[in-house]
Amino acid sequence: MTTTGTVRPAASFTARELAAVRADFPLLGRTVRGGRPLVYLDSAATSQKPNVVLEAEVDFYEQRNAAVHRGAHQVAEEATEAFEQARDAVAAFVGADPGEIVWTSGATAAINLVAYALSNATLGRGGEGAARLRLAPGDEIVVTEAEHHANLVPWQELCARTGAVLRWIGVDDDGRLDVAALDTVVTDRTRVVAFGHVSNVTGAIAPVEQIVAAARRVGALTVLDACQSVPHLPVDVHALGVDFAAFSAHKMVGPTGVGALYGRRELLEAMPPVTTGGSMVEVVTMEATTYAPPPQRFEAGTQMVAQAVGMGVAAQWLDELGMERVAAHEAQIAAELLKIADVPGVRVLGPTDTRDRVAVVSFVVDGVHAHDVGQVLDDRGVAVRVGHHCAQPLHRRFGVAATARASASVYTTVEDVVAFREALGGVRAFFGVD
Repeated sequence: MTTTGTVRPAASFTARELAAVRADFPLLGRTVRGGRPLVYLDSAATSQKPNVVLEAEVDFYEQRNAAVHRGAHQVAEEATEAFEQARDAVAAFVGADPGEIVWTSGATAAINLVAYALSNATLGRGGEGAARLRLAPGDEIVVTEAEHHANLVPWQELCARTGAVLRWIGVDDDGRLDVAALDTVVTDRTRVVAFGHVSNVTGAIAPVEQIVAAARRVGALTVLDACQSVPHLPVDVHALGVDFAAFSAHKMVGPTGVGALYGRRELLEAMPPVTTGGSMVEVVTMEATTYAPPPQRFEAGTQMVAQAVGMGVAAQWLDELGMERVAAHEAQIAAELLKIADVPGVRVLGPTDTRDRVAVVSFVVDGVHAHDVGQVLDDRGVAVRVGHHCAQPLHRRFGVAATARASASVYTTVEDVVAFREALGGVRAFFGVD
């Protein structure tokens, strides 16, 4: 199933099922600020981790800790098997082949890997995909006004290195991409179209099908930032038709320090490595080196094996829950969060209905700085993020420097949102906002 539109699955979780899900997350049971129950609404920044993920990492260190793809002893063989089984699980979770999944330290590293390859494509092996990877002065890279800095700054830097020109698709007053501008912004000079699947500020889902179609018409590569979609929606990268996709484990109930890059096989084969050293080579002489095939070509040095194992378990855990059901549950949470749009003095950035969006809601309270909003909410046990959320251009588009952001995950309950809305009432009362 792709996620180019609204997900309308048949059923969400029962109360008993959701209680069982929450019980699997130890941190959700703690108290803060003098014994208040924690209401965690900062999952777009990082998600909490279920016991099964924590246990998988501990088990690896206790039973299988060894360097992968190197030793001939049993423990090394078991470590390598666990590492590659995790790759298989992550690939299956996003509809990819295992050979198309490259381990990275996170989505930021994954996007930078692609950007680096585009500025050094002459160092690659050539082949069918090589021509598509080469940029020249005057070529164009298209992004959107809604991007996280991790999917904007690398492209700015690539333009500076190659002489390419950066162009972008704007957003409308509801925070949705101006798809009517696609045919104007995406031209015969466009070589790359990089965009977020879901905005980390507005929660709006991008029209992937239309963007990919526009890119294909001119032969441009597509790079998808899938950080805010993979944890919340069914995602199939082959069905979406993108050339690359980046996502991080820590936003999908997995560990920090690990993520993945999906890349079409023929493109990965044409790309040069970013980091060189051990594990990513075939033959090394004093005169020259030949590189291993992907994905190992991009995995130099000692890898984050325990974290990769944890990411694989996180993918399996979500898959067993059923991403259609996760999406259905979070759609209910989004509807509850969006009720704050009706509160006097509160302004929500982005769509105020549940169509084509996830449960990420950024807002401002008239006359109150976002950091003050966050502090008062924190005093009441409610954890949200405040600031520009690494998306300054989008905030500038809406005429604000900062917002408070409430964001959900599979473990978020209606009761959490009710507590949040009550605490928000406390913010308004504290600052005298009518």
